[in-house]
Amino acid sequence: MRILVLSLALAAAAISLSACQTLTPEQQRAADEDQCLRYGFKRGTDGFAGCFQRIDLYRRAQYRYDSDRLMMGMAFELDPSYYGRPYWRQYRW
Repeated sequence: MRILVLSLALAAAAISLSACQTLTPEQQRAADEDQCLRYGFKRGTDGFAGCFQRIDLYRRAQYRYDSDRLMMGMAFELDPSYYGRPYWRQYRW
């Protein structure tokens, strides 16, 4: 019975990890191009290039936001008492 449960848990973990795939740059570009085409832009136009640029800028902004959230969470875990204090109490003269 224990072996059955262990093998089912291992299979579930393998299936869930196989779903976590990262895109290669070529796949990401193809997905972005497909998205811009679905928006109605034509290849080779300024609007199409602008669409690529906006998608890239959004992705970078999202990456920065996620990184900042991660760092704030790590800082809070290190010193939760720091947060919530008045600003002027941090520096004693």
